[in-house]
Amino acid sequence: MLPSITSSPDPLDRQTCYALLARAPIGRLVFTEGALPAIEPVRFHLDGEDVIVEVGSSPVLPPADRLGVVAFQADEYDEVSHTGWCVVTIGQSAADERGLRIRPKIVRGRRIGPLLAPVPQDTAVG
Repeated sequence: MLPSITSSPDPLDRQTCYALLARAPIGRLVFTEGALPAIEPVRFHLDGEDVIVEVGSSPVLPPADRLGVVAFQADEYDEVSHTGWCVVTIGQSAADERGLRIRPKIVRGRRIGPLLAPVPQDTAVG
């Protein structure tokens, strides 16, 4: 079996993270349910730097007033170039007239590069 080498992920600045989030159609809300981590796919949009989750898009979410601190993650992957990005925000959530508003305190992201070619192995005996 040939080992493969992956290129290292490149960290993204806050402005780039928000630009990427703005073009993602769905994301994942990460919260605690019964003292265990839970993750649900949700529709969302940005309001400045706040993430607004459309709470009606997932009937599985607990009431917004029980969520507190949550994480939100969105990503994109290109099947042709084998590249992508991932952005994670962590912050306090609160219900408002637009949905579940997350005010991120932490925003971090990474651009994921393609896999590099496998390293050839010389298997000849000689």
